[in-house]
Amino acid sequence: MPALKGKFEFRKSQRTTRRSLLFALGYCLMLSTVLSSCGEAKNNTQQSTASPESVASSTTEKSTEKQVVRIVRSKQLTALAVLEKQGSLEKRLEPLGFKVQWPEFAAGPQQLEALNANGLDIASTAESPPVFSQAAGAPLVYLATTRPSGKAISLLVPVNSPIKSVADLKGKKVAFQKASIGHYLLVKALEDAGLKLSDVQSVFLTPPDANAAFSQSKVDAWYIWEPFVTRNVEKKIARVLADGGKLRDTGNFYSTSRQFYQAHPDVIKVFLEELQKTEIWTKDHPKEVAQLLAPVTQLDPPTLEIMHDKYDYGLLPITDKTITKQQEVADKWYSLGLIPKKVNVKEGFLTPEEYAKITPSEVLATK
Repeated sequence: MPALKGKFEFRKSQRTTRRSLLFALGYCLMLSTVLSSCGEAKNNTQQSTASPESVASSTTEKSTEKQVVRIVRSKQLTALAVLEKQGSLEKRLEPLGFKVQWPEFAAGPQQLEALNANGLDIASTAESPPVFSQAAGAPLVYLATTRPSGKAISLLVPVNSPIKSVADLKGKKVAFQKASIGHYLLVKALEDAGLKLSDVQSVFLTPPDANAAFSQSKVDAWYIWEPFVTRNVEKKIARVLADGGKLRDTGNFYSTSRQFYQAHPDVIKVFLEELQKTEIWTKDHPKEVAQLLAPVTQLDPPTLEIMHDKYDYGLLPITDKTITKQQEVADKWYSLGLIPKKVNVKEGFLTPEEYAKITPSEVLATK
């Protein structure tokens, strides 16, 4: 009996201890909840009693967040590349509440696709990409044009190729970016040699893909711009069959979307002013430009100084002659069946009064 009694008291003690532990645990949980609630209440009280000044400060911080203007990055020996490196545009746009981003694209057609999809605000292309973009219904606006710089675009063949003239390209594979200056100049070069575009095998490739195909001898020729030309010539992969010096009859265009132009003509005006200043500086400082852009182009400064002479610097105003020539380009692409409808390029151009408001005065005075 004493043994049974001891066993019973032991179990009773166990139950008591268990109840004590459970009670203590429950109390701790309850206390934790209460303290948490108190903390939340305190925070809520602090928030609800925030001073009008602190609320105003928070609102002001949100309202002063800078907007972004996205301008295409140039990896060529151009004033646009210099403008990015010098940083003067960022300083001019800061008081307007804008910061600058420089996204990179393979070529002009990709830029204008991004422009139409609101992924870019200011593009820099040759004459043909805007025509193809307008043919697709994009609300594009031409902002300014440039001198041709035809020598900066070349038709390359492998260094040991038997091809000696453009006429020898008949039946050969020629690589180029569709709707690019290379495409346009190939058409003109073939016509000059008495051939048609259908007389060669067109291989549509972006510049990086074409570079790989050309170096692997998968194509017979490649129409491309700098610095791809000089890189391949220096590596003894290619030689220049012909450049665009005599063939190119158009300049490049800076363009934007109709929406961005209407919303931010002040930003566009500042951009064109700074760009024109940089065009003149770039023209007059070949050595400094070479040092500045060596990392961008992956070419050494002495080579870049030689390349400098391939470019014509300075913006040109949009004139009736500019529009007429661009219409000729559009009609050429339509006659070749490469755009689905006739394009009235004038729909993308502004009025003379509108251009006068955004174009630098020294550019407007250029003949």
